Amino acid sequence: QVQLVESGGGLVQAGGSLRLSCAASGKIFSIKTMGWYRQAPGKQRELVASLTSSDSTNYADSVKGRFTISRDNAKNTVYLQMNSLKPEDTAVYYCNVAYYDDVLLSFNSWGQGTQVTVSS
Repeated sequence: QVQLVESGGGLVQAGGSLRLSCAASGKIFSIKTMGWYRQAPGKQRELVASLTSSDSTNYADSVKGRFTISRDNAKNTVYLQMNSLKPEDTAVYYCNVAYYDDVLLSFNSWGQGTQVTVSS
């Protein structure tokens, strides 16, 4: 099994910054896509940003120009740098990793979630 450990959430004032980290460990042969999703109270989970193995990125329109996704391949870690945070960014943020295991089966794993709260 693969475990995803998230960190970096917290409380920040509007206009501030946070950096989320998600480290993947376990039987990973290769990673296809790493991404961040978020879910605000009463809303559906939505994609925030994703990064493929070929370095293709995808961002939600609401975070373009403010958030940056990156990864450290050696550490199987994905980051989300969040700048110019707004109260509407308040949500639980979840890491997601799509990968092949050591026998080349495809899996999709989720982190436990980390709370981001932006005060106005």
